[in-house]
Amino acid sequence: MIRRTEATNTEATYGWVERAFHWSIAVLILTALVLGKLASDAPYASDAELSRKAFLFSFHKTVGVTIFLVALARIVWAVSQPRPKPLHGGIEGFAAAAVHWLLYGSLVLVPLLGWAHHATSQGFAPIWWPYGVLPDLPKDPVLSERLGILHVIFVRVLVVSLLLHIAGTLKHIVIDRDKTFARMWSGAEPETLSAARPHVLPVAVAGTVWAIALGVGLALTPPEGTAAPAGSTAVGGASNWTVEEGTLSISVTQMGSAVTGSFADWQAAIDFDETPLTDGTNGTVEVSVATGSLTLGSVSTQATSADFLSSEAFPTATFDAAIRAEGEGYVADGTLDLRGVTIPLVMPFTLDLEGDRAVMAGQVMLDRRDFGMGETYPDESSVGFGVTVDVALTAVRSDAVTDR
Repeated sequence: MIRRTEATNTEATYGWVERAFHWSIAVLILTALVLGKLASDAPYASDAELSRKAFLFSFHKTVGVTIFLVALARIVWAVSQPRPKPLHGGIEGFAAAAVHWLLYGSLVLVPLLGWAHHATSQGFAPIWWPYGVLPDLPKDPVLSERLGILHVIFVRVLVVSLLLHIAGTLKHIVIDRDKTFARMWSGAEPETLSAARPHVLPVAVAGTVWAIALGVGLALTPPEGTAAPAGSTAVGGASNWTVEEGTLSISVTQMGSAVTGSFADWQAAIDFDETPLTDGTNGTVEVSVATGSLTLGSVSTQATSADFLSSEAFPTATFDAAIRAEGEGYVADGTLDLRGVTIPLVMPFTLDLEGDRAVMAGQVMLDRRDFGMGETYPDESSVGFGVTVDVALTAVRSDAVTDR
């Protein structure tokens, strides 16, 4: 048995560059898998636990980007080198080639999907230096969730491929007792090689597996929601305006980063007239919000949990207010009932009226402590106290809707 220390490959064995790529990626994959599992399972009921969870996710993401870059470098190197011939042909050689193609593709697709999931989400665990300069993508909760599911599916393809690869290696060591492992470990040159040549069918098999994984991932993703008010919440107030479209969003600070999300299910009953009533108001508004419909990036589950919105115990929040003109705009002056706590609330807003159509935009700041939220987070090191609520909607007079 001959051992080689050259950098380049031959038809018999691998050079030290290829071997370094192989074992570096192996260590990185195992590290990323362990970190991903630890991060996903880590609790976040306190400041310390949330900080640890964010650390693990940041570590996992940073290792993932490293895998992507190292895998690309390895592929570029492999293309420039002769491919060592297999030691076995037939079905075994075919299966080994298919698994290798699955591994190569997964090493690119898994971290790429993970980065895209991160870049489109309102995440709180950043990718560390030197990858912090990576570009962001437009924030899209639905797309981010789809990418996250695809990332998980392709991770499973990677894990299965890795297990098959390890099983094949053990067969070569224990049963065949050949030099397949030795030439990747030390560059050993086996005495005999298979006459089998590369074939396109293993690539086709790998492509089929990826296509199936993509189909499964897309089938598991939820249908795209709508930002317009949904119909499961109920409001009972008078209304002479019909909301055509709108968004009810919130923004919080978590681990120093702004995280923005929105409620998919809310309704508003608006009774408004430009001419003030005898009491000086211009009407009333009653808003009902399904708290469990909140999507808040990667912390949606935490936001609706008992620590914060407690959606199971308090599924609906309501805001009842009188509308009156103030300055160049208007205010909605009333009470907010959220999580079993009622507080007075005044929300200023702008209103652009054009005939029977109105465009409204308003913003108000809440303090989570007023509602007993996040009591295990006593300071702002992990979760900020302030919650910014933004409302934007377009409405038409109900009479105008009837006349259409």
